Amino acid sequence: MRTVKTLWVPLVALLAMLASGAWLVIQDDDSGRGFGPWGGTGMPMMGGSAESGWLAGDRDPVDDLAEARERAEDFAETLGSGLRVGEVMRFANNYYAELEESDGAKATEVLVDPSTGAVQLEFGPAMMWNTRYGMMARPSGPVRLDAEQARAAAQAWAEEHGLAVAEAEAFPGYYTLHTLQDGRIEGMLSVNAVTGAVWYHSWHGEFREMSEGA
Repeated sequence: MRTVKTLWVPLVALLAMLASGAWLVIQDDDSGRGFGPWGGTGMPMMGGSAESGWLAGDRDPVDDLAEARERAEDFAETLGSGLRVGEVMRFANNYYAELEESDGAKATEVLVDPSTGAVQLEFGPAMMWNTRYGMMARPSGPVRLDAEQARAAAQAWAEEHGLAVAEAEAFPGYYTLHTLQDGRIEGMLSVNAVTGAVWYHSWHGEFREMSEGA
């Protein structure tokens, strides 16, 4: 347990430092699209609760989208009343799920560890920019970018990396968009609704498949 805490605190601190600037510096790998802090097995696996940003797994591998949805639903039930799971995506390194309010509004984004079933708030924007469910949650400030402006900012970044973007989905304090390559989903990025900062979700790995809300 001491090891988990030792690794977790520096990770949160690192993310906080990365989020402090008006525009994020994207660290590049060979593709020029950046890299993230998690390689698929770095999630906490013991203890924890949704209120603390993660839910322990039972070390039972998650084999498909349906099982990933079930784990995300367990997290949603303890995070907030009325939350439900919308879109679920499978990547090489993890499963990704959107949590929605009862009225369909986007609430936050989570990751499901395929090896253990552990669930946590997604790295990056969901932790650092989400003004309602993030680790630095605060009263919502003025939203300066609407969905189209966020999409324009995302597209400008995407074009520099040989990509395009889909529609912008609004979360508290930011937008998330699928990135596209040759018309197919390649990954995703987020745009801060106040500063216009772009944060590419570089921790997922290759996109595999997805399912819409149940």
